[in-house]
Amino acid sequence: MKNNLNQSQNLFKEVNKIAQQTRIVAGLFIFIVLVVVFQALGFNTQILQTPSVSQETEKIVSHNSLRDIKDFKVSPYPETEEGKIAAYGEKLIKETQKYLGPNNKFGAVYSGNNLACTSCHLNGGTKAYAAPYIGLSALFPIYSGREGKVATLEERINGCFERSMNGKKLPVESDEMIAIVSYIKHLSKDVMVGSRIEGQGFVKIDAPNRKADLTHGETVFKSQCVSCHQSDGQGLVKKSGSMEEGYIYPPLWGNDSFNDGAGMGRMLTAAKFIKGNMPLGATSESPILTDEEAYDVAAYINSFERPTKFAKEKDYPDLSKKPKDSPYPPFADNKPQEQHKYGPFNF
Repeated sequence: MKNNLNQSQNLFKEVNKIAQQTRIVAGLFIFIVLVVVFQALGFNTQILQTPSVSQETEKIVSHNSLRDIKDFKVSPYPETEEGKIAAYGEKLIKETQKYLGPNNKFGAVYSGNNLACTSCHLNGGTKAYAAPYIGLSALFPIYSGREGKVATLEERINGCFERSMNGKKLPVESDEMIAIVSYIKHLSKDVMVGSRIEGQGFVKIDAPNRKADLTHGETVFKSQCVSCHQSDGQGLVKKSGSMEEGYIYPPLWGNDSFNDGAGMGRMLTAAKFIKGNMPLGATSESPILTDEEAYDVAAYINSFERPTKFAKEKDYPDLSKKPKDSPYPPFADNKPQEQHKYGPFNF
C-alpha cells in the first residue's frame, strides 16, 4: 500500500514537471510568433526590450557630458519663469554693487563694498581656473573645513558675501539668493552630479620654499598690475562719482576691497588665482607670471590693510583642517603668524 502511494506521488511530480516545461516552451513559441508578426507589420521590436541600467546610464552621461570648462558654451535661458530668474541671477553676479551694494537704489544692502562677484569669478563665473561656477551645483552640498560641517551652496554663497564682499548674509529664501543659485544651476546643467571637471578652482603652483619677498612683489606689481589696478591699488571706477556703477578693475586693498577673512586674503590662494588669470590675457595654458612672481606679488597685495572680518577666530572648528596660509589665529601648530601669512609653507 505504501509503495503504491509513493509511486503515485512520483508520477504526480513527473506530470507537473512535464506540464511546466510545456508551458515554458509554449510561451517561447508564442513570443517568437509575436515578434515575427510585429516585424511583418513594420513595428520596431526594440519596444519589446527593456533598457538595461547601463543603457540608461549611457543616455544620462551622453547628455551630461561636460568634462572640461574650456569646452563650455553659454546656453540661452529657457523661455520659462526659471529662465527669467536665472537671467536675473546673472545680473546680480555681474553687477552686484548695483543691486546689493552700499550705494544701490533697489533696496536692502548686503554687500559692504562696491565689488561684483565677477571681480573674482571672472567672466560671470565662466572662466577656467578663475573659481568658475560651472559644475558647482553638481558638487554641493560638500564638506567645508572652514565651517566644520557639510555646507550647502547657499551657505557657500553667503560665505562670499560675508568675506569677499565684506557684507552680510542673503536670506536663503530671498529672490536674490534663489536667482544666484538658479544662475549657477543654469551654468552647471551639463555636468554630472557629484563629478569634478577640469578648470574648476585655481591652477596649481610650485610655491618657493622661502618667505615671500615683498620688495620683489612690489616690482612685479609696478610692472604688471598698475595699468589696471592703479599705483595705489585702488582700482579704476566705471564712472567717477557714481560708485553704484562699480569698477572696471577692482581695488586690491583698502576699505572697498575684500576683508581679511576672504579666500583671496590667503597668500597661496591669491597666488594661484594670479598665476592663471593675471595680468589680463593670462590663462592656465599661457600664464604671464612665473610661480615666484605670482607668489611674491600675492604677498605684496596682502601686506596692505583691509577690512577686518568679525569673529573669524571661529573659523575651522577643527584646526587641523585650517590651511597653512590662513593668516589669522588660532593655529594648530606653533608657527608664528607671520609665517602663516608670508611663508615658507614647508610645515
